Amino acid sequence: MEPQIRYCTTNDGVNIAWAEMGQGPALLICGAAPFTHVREWVAIFESFYGPLARSCRLIWFDARGTGMSERDVTDVSAATLRIDAEAVVNAAKLDRFAVINLGSLLSLATALQLATERQEQVTHLVLWSPYQRMNDVADTQYAKVGRALAEADWPSYVAATFLVLFNNDPSTNPEYVRMATAAAAWAEPAVGLLYRRLEETMDVGDLLPRVCQPTLVMTAEERSFPPVRACQRIAAKIPGAEFRQYSHARGEHTADQTLAFLGLSAAITSAPTAPAGMAVVLFADIVDSTGLTERLGDAAFRERARGLDERLRAIIGERGGTAIDGKLLGDGVLAVFTAASGAIDAALACAVSGAEFGLQLHLGIHAGDVIREANNVFGGAVNIAARICGLSAPGEVLVSDIVRGLARTSAGVVFEDRGEQELKGVGEPVRLYAVRKGSA
Repeated sequence: MEPQIRYCTTNDGVNIAWAEMGQGPALLICGAAPFTHVREWVAIFESFYGPLARSCRLIWFDARGTGMSERDVTDVSAATLRIDAEAVVNAAKLDRFAVINLGSLLSLATALQLATERQEQVTHLVLWSPYQRMNDVADTQYAKVGRALAEADWPSYVAATFLVLFNNDPSTNPEYVRMATAAAAWAEPAVGLLYRRLEETMDVGDLLPRVCQPTLVMTAEERSFPPVRACQRIAAKIPGAEFRQYSHARGEHTADQTLAFLGLSAAITSAPTAPAGMAVVLFADIVDSTGLTERLGDAAFRERARGLDERLRAIIGERGGTAIDGKLLGDGVLAVFTAASGAIDAALACAVSGAEFGLQLHLGIHAGDVIREANNVFGGAVNIAARICGLSAPGEVLVSDIVRGLARTSAGVVFEDRGEQELKGVGEPVRLYAVRKGSA
């Protein structure tokens, strides 16, 4: 099961990456900023996300400045945590949903703000290893891995933090090394420090007695952080909250506890694959990526390409499209849309962003039937869109005659006829049009 990664924009103009997977009752996960990444987190903790997604519509997101969300931020606060979460709730069109936090004080603050401000929408609250403020864990090793180390050496701070979170024994979690290494790159050090400073000042005590939803507070018996007493205090301050300890040694896990509390079965199978259907397919590919790598150097090129990739995905999501993460394109993006006008608008915006990053793009659009499997698409329409992309000039958007016909009166652009073109592997010539901004 592959996650669908999407983008939305907050009411203060920040692009937020969010993802969903599975079908059923909605469950929103509030992640532990700054250590969030919508794509990598689910791969690292598949044993947690997988069972939940087989029973729920699972939704999670990257807070601003982290993961695949907009990185260039200069301010974070309890208010921005709430704003980011609310943008995702609105974008996902969540009517009624449960909320779970993932252990950090900042994720707890996000979950509690949603629960207390959206009391009619949030049905249940699941709090994993929560604590009210840093003073409650002042005698733990986590608190002692302080800001001074973060300011001096961010990767070392991240590694030390995760060592504590995994009970000082990486062998208890085989993904420790991978996550500790990857997480250092999920936020710029300056942004990571902003979140650390915010955590040091955070106190959620005033929110706890205002929670009215059924609430489960749980922690593992084997954990040394946070102390059990800190979790028990949280449960005592939430009216009617249930406190539960579970044991990894006895084969008990967070996902199982969550599903049991929500009254769901972990045995529910995933929904069937969506059937074939019509889609508008957009391909975007970096021009001469090999040559650029030689000129810029591998590290510089990959950094620039990563930034462009995040921007393209934001553009696609903002215009109603879905980036296809199951399709490995190397230095390009594949997306599907339900409207030709949206695909054209996205392609033109992608071309502008490519130029801004100094990485011009080939862009091609076609429409036709596709076969959908998890988060992937196949079929002749996909192949034709790829061929059209390959024929476009740097920064140019080429579309097929079918796309022109669909968008001729709605896209607000000019179509320049490029004549019939032979496409490799396609039996008949395809008439292509270059797209220009203007009045149709």
